[in-house]
Amino acid sequence: MNLFSRGTVFRRPEPAVAPSPSTLSPVPDPALLPDPRLTALTGEWIIDPAHSRIGFSVRHAMVTTVRGAFTEYESRLYFDGLEPDRSTAEIILSTSSVDTGVEQRDAHLVGRDFLDARAHPRIRFVSTAVDVAGADVYRMAGDLTIKATTRPVVLELTYIGHVTDPFGYERVGFDGTTTINRSEWGLTYSSKLAEGGAMVSEKVRLQFDIAAIRALPAG
Repeated sequence: MNLFSRGTVFRRPEPAVAPSPSTLSPVPDPALLPDPRLTALTGEWIIDPAHSRIGFSVRHAMVTTVRGAFTEYESRLYFDGLEPDRSTAEIILSTSSVDTGVEQRDAHLVGRDFLDARAHPRIRFVSTAVDVAGADVYRMAGDLTIKATTRPVVLELTYIGHVTDPFGYERVGFDGTTTINRSEWGLTYSSKLAEGGAMVSEKVRLQFDIAAIRALPAG
């Protein structure tokens, strides 16, 4: 509409009336608003294996903790700094790449008692939803597939920071963790101790220490 066309009628503005408290919109919690600095990070990213670790830890013999990691994996990440709930992630691990630092134990883990890498060569995580949980903290829900069993999990993710390295690559860091019950994915191997406890705990803590590099445009 042309405000300066003929026939425009100008009226004295009515006095402003303050809205009643009941009509005021609730003020959002600042901690749950996306950080404006993250907007520039929107785009495709890939995990840098040389500076990342996708691992696990599990109680062994009730008195110590065994830690390991998967050394071979593929990833597709999309981060939306303006609307974090639109972010997505897919990570595919090579089951046979498990490494705990002990060759005999690794062979047991990739065997039929546990991961059965020959029949199930991949472990896959695909995100289904992302929520802002607080300042620099996100909850990423997703489907985790191990040994042909897919179940939902929720990762607690913490944004670490963003830099441009001396080679010109943009890098972003996230730490994530969740705890699963291994028997729910068919990892039911059980050996009992003389004292009555389990040799290997049912609870396994998964750890995602991620350094990602912005993906370069195709071509």
